[in-house]
Amino acid sequence: MLAFVHSLNPLYSLSGLVVGALVGFTGVGGGALMTPLLVLAFGIHPATAVGTDLLYAGLTKISGSAVHACNGAVDWRIVRRLASGSAPAAALTLLLLAHFGKDSKSVSEVISTVLGFALILTAIVLLFRVWLLRKFAEILDSLDDRRIVALTVLLGAALGVLVSISSVGAGAIGVTALLTLYPKLPTVRIVGSDIAHAVPLALIAGAGHWWIGSVDWALLASLLIGSIPGIAAGSALASRVPDRVLRPVLAGTLALVGGRLAF
Repeated sequence: MLAFVHSLNPLYSLSGLVVGALVGFTGVGGGALMTPLLVLAFGIHPATAVGTDLLYAGLTKISGSAVHACNGAVDWRIVRRLASGSAPAAALTLLLLAHFGKDSKSVSEVISTVLGFALILTAIVLLFRVWLLRKFAEILDSLDDRRIVALTVLLGAALGVLVSISSVGAGAIGVTALLTLYPKLPTVRIVGSDIAHAVPLALIAGAGHWWIGSVDWALLASLLIGSIPGIAAGSALASRVPDRVLRPVLAGTLALVGGRLAF
């Protein structure tokens, strides 16, 4: 136990504090911020960064999911539909990662590339969310309930693959897609449903990475020590930061980091 305590790194805790504050400010998933920071700034192996961040994300979102559920802001139909696609997709993706070996050069390159493109996609969604919602609403208005269900399951499968490989996707991308599929639902229920789905997905994917040996427990503990007060502080100060200023800055940062990883 004492050895584990000594293995905790205050720099990782500081990173958790900063990322937690940004998550509280912006609502963007921590994976879009934490995973590239671990890979680029600290030189953590991409598979270890993704696996550790998935458990970190799952644990930090449990309280948020519980609050939304208690407030009746979770549509469990949507959660079930997403999970029916994401759970098997995540399991299959993790089996493929285990088959090719987490430490192989090809797996490392795939994770870095997917992470880079996921960050670029997140940046695009942040900048053009209103336009995307309006554009896709025109297409999706004519779809019946059966096709909406099928598209939700497919969205879950896509998120399962993306999150398992890169730990990115269940935040801005997932919420925007759900807003287009369910335009009549209040935004708070969309956000609550997305968070409720993100918890089991992140924990399943994180457990899979643990199984293949790509979770650093000391790193995880260090991140949690900083992120818990960081998220609280960021959430409390969020109303003081103009969204029109913060959103473009965050999107630009994600695009630059994504480009650095993808190319």
